[in-house]
Amino acid sequence: MTRTEPSFRESVDLMFNRAVALMDLAPGLEEKIRVCNATYTVRFGVRLRGGIQTFTGYRSVHSEHMEPVKGGIRYAMGVNQDEVEALAALMTYKCALVEAPFGGSKGGLRIDPLQYDEHELELITRRFAYELAKRDLIDPAQNVPAPDMGTGEREMAWIADQYARMNTTDINARACVTGKPLNAGGIAGRVEATGRGVQYALREFFRHEEDKAKAGLSGTLDGKRVIVQGLGNVGYHAAKFLQEEDGAIITGIIERDGALFNPKGIDVEAVRAWLVRHGGVAGFPDAAHTAEGGAVMEEDCDILIPAALEGVINLSNAERIKAPLIIEAANGPITAGADDVLRGRGTVIIPDMYANAGGVTVSYFEWVKNLSHIRFGRMQRRQEEARHELVVNELERISDALGKAWTLDPTFKEKYLRGAGELELVRSGLDDTMRSAYQSMREVWHGRDDVDDLRTAAYLVSIDKVASSYRAKGL
Repeated sequence: MTRTEPSFRESVDLMFNRAVALMDLAPGLEEKIRVCNATYTVRFGVRLRGGIQTFTGYRSVHSEHMEPVKGGIRYAMGVNQDEVEALAALMTYKCALVEAPFGGSKGGLRIDPLQYDEHELELITRRFAYELAKRDLIDPAQNVPAPDMGTGEREMAWIADQYARMNTTDINARACVTGKPLNAGGIAGRVEATGRGVQYALREFFRHEEDKAKAGLSGTLDGKRVIVQGLGNVGYHAAKFLQEEDGAIITGIIERDGALFNPKGIDVEAVRAWLVRHGGVAGFPDAAHTAEGGAVMEEDCDILIPAALEGVINLSNAERIKAPLIIEAANGPITAGADDVLRGRGTVIIPDMYANAGGVTVSYFEWVKNLSHIRFGRMQRRQEEARHELVVNELERISDALGKAWTLDPTFKEKYLRGAGELELVRSGLDDTMRSAYQSMREVWHGRDDVDDLRTAAYLVSIDKVASSYRAKGL
């Protein structure tokens, strides 16, 4: 009998059900956590190209156990209510897991952004923002969007400006959205945040011998063969950092027009430059190209990073995936059916709820920065440098007194004297968040006989936190 493939929404529900079956939640509380609180559908017109075009958008609020609620806005033709509600649910659990004080939300606009020029996209984005903001579905204290697939800093700047025009006396207007450019209230490290979070997640996994053993891996990230599906913002930064800082070998890169494969390694920066220039990876000179991109996901490697769309690993290809370790940089890249197949074969999956939480974590830092109205590091950086200089000067004085028996290495001196700026503090906070969240998952993974995978562990940790918040509210 052929197994039917669950939809993305059904996959999220199935995984939720698997977790709550292992919990002792009151039936009413379980249902309260499961359901989406509200979804607003908006249809609005924009005058373009001599006529009026009508667009359909969504903003879904899954849980208000904490407020504001948080979640990206994506621009794609496949946007629909089910997808937006499933992504909003994932945001609830993701924020709870990494202890970002938000409920879960998500938005989407059914549009192909490549079909419009910049001015047209601005008109569309501002009108969408207006429709949401006037219903408090964009608000620093109630609902804070962020970039997602098809959107970026530019769109967030337009949304922030539109909100500020509608709320001229709101001193916290910039906090209505995150992922803004630096010169419009953004934060250093936000663009790289999700990819950087994937890197930190893998580093934390490789710190634990017991966890590596479950995937049949050993050693460090150095020399590990990695295949990346999707070289957008997340996939690019994850691959770049793993290659340049951890010594990983990127053997495969999969894009819309096929895939590149080279067992000796591919220069991520060079592929990115080629992609920007040519719109695809075809023709890249230093790797073999195949039009069948999905086949490269099935090549031998140590780590597979799906970093594009949901459902790319499903019942049609799960049996042929060879990677012993998969880290979900995208939302929902593995369907519930494929998850069963892979777990049955012993594949270790680092789940999306945790793996791509770097974006919302740094969004949290940006929101706090906007509310505090001061750049991180501004107050303490020079004071840190002055204190470190006192130590260095004393060490050099002692060295002189000993007749220069030893001297400080100039590189050490330079690094030690440099105080932490905003980027260093953001990376430090993200690293700490990813380490703490992973440890909370692995405690459940290794501590309970009825939990044999990280995804179930992640759901158990996050649902328990959401339940505790509701109980504290008196529900």
